[in-house]
Amino acid sequence: MSATVAPDRPALGPRQIVEQAIAHLDHVLPGQAPILNFVHHNTLHGYQHLPFEQALAAAEQLTGIRAYLPEENFRALYRADRIGDADLDAAFARREALETEAVLVRAGDRDIRRGEVLRVALVHGVEALPLSQLIWRIEEFDVTRCFQSDVPATVRQRLLAAAEREGIVGEARALESLWHACLQGLQLPDFDLHPEELEDLQINLAKSLLARFRADGATEDQGPVVHKRMQADALALIEQSCAEVGEKSTLRGLLRVLTGQDLLDQVRPVLIRLCAAHLDEGLAAWSLPDRSGGLYAAWRRLAESDLAWSFAGLSGWRAALARWPEQPLDAIVAELRRLGLPESRWEAYLTRLALELPGWSGMMNWRQQHGAYPANRETPVALADYLALRLCLDGLWIEQLCREHWGLEGSLPALRDYFTTRPAEALVRQALYEGRLPEYLASRARALVEGGMALSPLTALPRGEQGVASVERARHAPWDTLADMIWTWRHSPVATRPGTHTVHGSAWRLFRLAQHLGLSGGELRALSLPDLEALLAPLDELPTTLRGALWQCAYEHHYRDELINALANNHGRWAARAQRPQAQIVFCIDDREEGIRRHLEELNPRIETLGAAGFFGVVMNWRGLDDREVTPLCPVVVTPAHEVREVARPGAEARHALHDQRRDRRDRLRDLYHEIRRNLLSSVPLIAALAPGALLTLVGKLFASSRQATLVTAIDALWVPAVPTQVAVTAADDDTPATPERPRLGFTDTEQADRVAALLRNIGLTTRFAPLTVLMGHGSISQNNPHLAAYDCGACSGRHGGPNARAFAAMANRPAVRALLVERGIEVPEDTWFIGAEHNTCDELITLYDPGDLPAALASALAELRRVLDQACERSAHERCRRFASAPRDPTPTQALRHVVERSRDFSQARPELGHATNAAALVGRRSMSQGLFLDRRAFLISYDPTQDPSGTVLEGILLAVGPVGAGINLEYYFSTVNNERLGCGTKTPHNVTGLFAVMEGASSDLRTGLPRQMIEIHEPLRLQIVVEASTEVLTAIYQRQPSLRELIGGDWVHVIAKDPDSGEFSIFDPACGFVPWAGPSRPLPERARSGDWYRGHTDPLSPALIGESEI
Repeated sequence: MSATVAPDRPALGPRQIVEQAIAHLDHVLPGQAPILNFVHHNTLHGYQHLPFEQALAAAEQLTGIRAYLPEENFRALYRADRIGDADLDAAFARREALETEAVLVRAGDRDIRRGEVLRVALVHGVEALPLSQLIWRIEEFDVTRCFQSDVPATVRQRLLAAAEREGIVGEARALESLWHACLQGLQLPDFDLHPEELEDLQINLAKSLLARFRADGATEDQGPVVHKRMQADALALIEQSCAEVGEKSTLRGLLRVLTGQDLLDQVRPVLIRLCAAHLDEGLAAWSLPDRSGGLYAAWRRLAESDLAWSFAGLSGWRAALARWPEQPLDAIVAELRRLGLPESRWEAYLTRLALELPGWSGMMNWRQQHGAYPANRETPVALADYLALRLCLDGLWIEQLCREHWGLEGSLPALRDYFTTRPAEALVRQALYEGRLPEYLASRARALVEGGMALSPLTALPRGEQGVASVERARHAPWDTLADMIWTWRHSPVATRPGTHTVHGSAWRLFRLAQHLGLSGGELRALSLPDLEALLAPLDELPTTLRGALWQCAYEHHYRDELINALANNHGRWAARAQRPQAQIVFCIDDREEGIRRHLEELNPRIETLGAAGFFGVVMNWRGLDDREVTPLCPVVVTPAHEVREVARPGAEARHALHDQRRDRRDRLRDLYHEIRRNLLSSVPLIAALAPGALLTLVGKLFASSRQATLVTAIDALWVPAVPTQVAVTAADDDTPATPERPRLGFTDTEQADRVAALLRNIGLTTRFAPLTVLMGHGSISQNNPHLAAYDCGACSGRHGGPNARAFAAMANRPAVRALLVERGIEVPEDTWFIGAEHNTCDELITLYDPGDLPAALASALAELRRVLDQACERSAHERCRRFASAPRDPTPTQALRHVVERSRDFSQARPELGHATNAAALVGRRSMSQGLFLDRRAFLISYDPTQDPSGTVLEGILLAVGPVGAGINLEYYFSTVNNERLGCGTKTPHNVTGLFAVMEGASSDLRTGLPRQMIEIHEPLRLQIVVEASTEVLTAIYQRQPSLRELIGGDWVHVIAKDPDSGEFSIFDPACGFVPWAGPSRPLPERARSGDWYRGHTDPLSPALIGESEI
């Protein structure tokens, strides 16, 4: 059967290559929105099509960013019993290729298996040392005569007992015997050499190397052997370095290796000044002129009169400006050609270029991908503009640097040609700026590079017949001599070479490994060299990425078993409610609400709490009373087709008019103040005049923040009187279709009934309605916090969810909607009233909306509910205080609430709240699954009743919403924690707000994406464990139908656990084989009457506990 030959794909033209490269960048650049629109997302979103471990490896290969916790952090967790030996066993068992049961050697009376060696490598680290450090340790700590501090006592006793049987008594003698056995076994002599002595050994070492090369058949017919070997290596280095431009580095990277100078230090300030001025959204006094035409075009016009080029000493900038094309794509093509890059490397080069400043590149890409973003109306943004600008700026400084150092044009071919004829210079420069040379060589290299030293050839190095040296040869001689010395040093005992044993490498590692295996010197001497090499081999078979993956797997296994065990213990403790609840409160699924829900149920078991996505099924554009533009309140993947407004209540027209009038005056004064403050002339007298008042305000914010905030609020309320309002949810025109392009004002009766019914069915609330049913949205308010949106409701696009709760309640209370609900099989009692509310997760205050609409008969019930809510807020604040380092120790609930209120108003507080820190699980099911279980505010709680959804239709919709949202939050916290400097945005301390769209450090850094350190300090980076109360058959069918869930779950970005609704048995999903029953065993949990009895006095993460008395 003949194979079908696919037709050749047409070759891409230069512009098409660039366009394709730019399109690909969407998959590798950060996807963070402007900071006011911050919504949590998977940091490695572009790799989500790959399984988790493969994605992390691919990202590390491209960017060099490690995405696992440092091994020392994992080892600290192991020492703290947060990871156990059983967890490591489970991690090893998932990787059959490691062959942990394979016997490596038989030492004495026991077999040494691969798993033992791998465990030692993970838990204790068996790494080589620099020779100088080993010598220092031997001299200072006598490390070859005493146990390493991390060797367990039982293992020490075994080694000492074996040594005694060999006639060696005492720790010092036993360890010394073991050290010498390691040296002898690896056929290494006793070694005692100081790095300072290496210079004296240079000639002798060169002679020994020469003798070895001659023994291998090398001759000096065409020059000295050492010199020829050096030149061959140097030429190979040049070819490799030039070949890597594009695939692994930019031309800037190559020049940094050759000169030690980073061109980005000169390019970055100019580039960032232009980009910040272009993207500015109202902060800067001056924005980039003519920016409506795009960044590149605006810059070209500005460059003609910009004096920055002359100040920077760029003499050829006018000629460069004349040659740059008008279109950014043409400019990219022209600059790539001028750099001498073949077209096959263009895409890789542009990727590398964009990743050198991923924050700015990512922001440009985000703005380009979101054309409807309001700022794009006046300032269009294209990633091609940014790349063209970056290439042009790079070209200017590359040209200047190359001409200053070598008199060359700034291109890759020119550099390759130059160093091909001067390989010794390339080797010396690369070795110097790599930073690994000993000082006696580094000082010579620096002097030669700086032109202050001329070296004479080593007289001991045979040079053969040389004749009369030419002038060129004489100029190269110092480079050749020093390159020979460096090459010789690289073959010395200090410089480890692959495939050879060294004292500070193989011998030290064997010595460490033998201690942890409990092997004595005599047992090692009984082993052959191949046996010893077999013992060491597994140490090199665990690269850093695999070690990180094993640790991560073990870490998550520990938490998963702990979580399942807790849920298993809680199964059957709570009977189905036999009577009508006193009140029902539907919270957002947010993990921060787990604590307050638990406290509410402890205070009053007759209150039922439920969880739903915080937009409550109401997808809308919201316009508050004082809002000038609408705000979408819904998940970011949805575009609203309806608008809901907050309007003044009938009869409040006069008060509303006064409110608007004074609000406008206040806003005009504020705008005038900011304009005068930024004006070059008016700012000087204004600052002097207002300084005393500004100082008092700042002092108040810092030292009396709560009182200052109260005073400002009171003054504002006096000047701009509040207006009684309501939400306009009902459409006046039922015939006008609602579309995202033309959103309609309000919802029709049918649309309202559909949304109310959908939410009630999703959470399983179709009967037994309480007299009061509260929809509790959430948001966060704090001071001086650029990342404020990251604390708000992710289901509402990083905004407050109170308006959604208010709109839902308004819909559900309408008689017309309730009549339509009956047709849909949901009958809401006449005495049930829905109330919209919002919980401030920062200061724990709760706002109830439209209380004046409440029927008089429910006034007392609402008063009682308010009392219980106030107590629950105090207890929630009390629980949160245990994780705040600056909170009072063991405060009363009232003191705790006062403390969190003060944190929310403190201008200097970097940690007003801890956000989603510690999130680790999502529970989808009935409240009985987790009620009365202390989960330490780590779980998203999603209400779902499997008995009302036999086909899994409702569950499928829940998982499609909760899976991506929960994963986005969890994974952003994961990546910002494991590598906060590269995948997070570092500490808040040096952050400056840039153009109201991002933060950066100082005045010319990259934009910082991800989460600040203060938000993740207590977070434990675990992938989300989603526990679903449903049969494995229903979950398997959903998994097979939904590609997006297969990507997340099948790729191990999240983990899924099924709890059978009937039997309570748990099964864990394995992408390779489906659901696997949890093996247990179930262990009893501690029991406490109230949550405070369990967490009081603890500041670290706590394991689950059973809270309250069981109803069974």
